[in-house]
Amino acid sequence: MSLKIIGLTGSIGMGKSTVGKMFEQEGIPIYNVDAEIHKLYEVGGAAVEPLRAEFPEAIVDNRVDRPTLSKLVLGNDAAIKRLERVVHPLVGQHRAGFLSDAADASNSMVVLDVPLIFETGGEANFDKIVVVSAPADIQKSRVLARDDMTEEKFLSILERQTPDAIKREKADFVINTNCSEEDTRDQVISLIATLKEEFAHA
Repeated sequence: MSLKIIGLTGSIGMGKSTVGKMFEQEGIPIYNVDAEIHKLYEVGGAAVEPLRAEFPEAIVDNRVDRPTLSKLVLGNDAAIKRLERVVHPLVGQHRAGFLSDAADASNSMVVLDVPLIFETGGEANFDKIVVVSAPADIQKSRVLARDDMTEEKFLSILERQTPDAIKREKADFVINTNCSEEDTRDQVISLIATLKEEFAHA
């Protein structure tokens, strides 16, 4: 059976990273795009020098200073495109290596934790898409509790993200995180069983 690719997505503050870790704890390899970008931005990371050429003020102590970079690109489509031209190919190369390794290790499925599947028209890259969701008031309180977050920044991020209701409509499966961690984990375990059964009969 060929390797099946599950897309895990959800708007900011919905609990996607938590759900991703639960998949990993259940033995499903996971590729976290945000975590890989963090590595690219660290000292010696492959994105540091190309981004120095584009956004010199965002490089502090030979690493990418994310808050500074965020201020430089926030609400600026041209700057966001310049950033994406550097970062997307680097992530793509690394992801291809991850998928190859997972297939070589005889895994039946992997999860790609990708923040912007629907926003980038990437639905066709996945066998199934799982959306992590919670009510808007819960989402807002979670996000505004973050150290580097303001209401203005939150609203700017939301504007660039497909509304949660549309994501849920387009999803193959929805995980609701407006519950205890134990209940969320139960949803993940149940979903893995469902996916294994579906793929076995595909």
